[in-house]
Amino acid sequence: MDSQKRIVFFGFSEVGHQCLKYLLESGYNVVAVFTHDTDPHEEHWFKSPEILAKEYGIDVFKPKTLKTEKWFRKVRYMKPDLILSLYYRNFIPEEIFSCATLGAYNMHGSYLPAYRGRAPLNWAIINGENFCGETLHVMEKSFDTGCIVCQKKIEIGPEEYVGEILPRVASCALDVLKESMPAILSGNPKLTPQDETKASYYGKRTPEDGIIDFSKSAREVFNLIRAVSRPFPGAFFDAEGRRAIIWRAHIGAPTDFEPGSIVSTDPLSLACSDRLIIADEVEYV
Repeated sequence: MDSQKRIVFFGFSEVGHQCLKYLLESGYNVVAVFTHDTDPHEEHWFKSPEILAKEYGIDVFKPKTLKTEKWFRKVRYMKPDLILSLYYRNFIPEEIFSCATLGAYNMHGSYLPAYRGRAPLNWAIINGENFCGETLHVMEKSFDTGCIVCQKKIEIGPEEYVGEILPRVASCALDVLKESMPAILSGNPKLTPQDETKASYYGKRTPEDGIIDFSKSAREVFNLIRAVSRPFPGAFFDAEGRRAIIWRAHIGAPTDFEPGSIVSTDPLSLACSDRLIIADEVEYV
């Protein structure tokens, strides 16, 4: 390992924290950490790269945007050999990522080229996928399109909730990074182009995207519930001036009731297009 190579680290969330922790404990030369604050609606369930960096005496920067000459100059002055982006949410301009002599690499939370874009794990569960993944790829101007250095799959069980999968996501990302670092620092990583015929893209999700459409099948509704359950804002419906967040549920019997009808209140059972969805945990707000 070349501990003298200068690494500028961009990261956030549990993936960012665990990967930064590995780099620092392994003696890699991280010269600066860029991160940002939690979104106002977001539950802060993960550890912070910021706190970890400060413990090691590393400069931390939290710009609202990197798209200014100030930050172009700042990063160039750091003379990075390597730039790593581990779940950093802000756009990193080419003027920044192109200045690393060994290249710039981004960790994306899907098995690329599927699920480019935002919230890939949530979207994969919503769509009923049986796996997601972690992919380290070359950073480019366009999101999540660069050649793949390393990727691994993460299985998703048909009844699993997002909170049960998240620990495996961070662990998988860490494994991908560990496997990739020697080749990257040697300047000769094996790069595999993405197959554009298999590419898909999904956009950012907001709390309001958790609204339940009962005209869909019970399986589709159940997938939404488990995809946005804790630590995310939850799937919900509004009735009689109240919002009901369904945190956990299961699929019930076939039904002929109009979709959205409350068939029972104890337990709360609602009609979908084909079957009932039965709430195992519901919160009224």
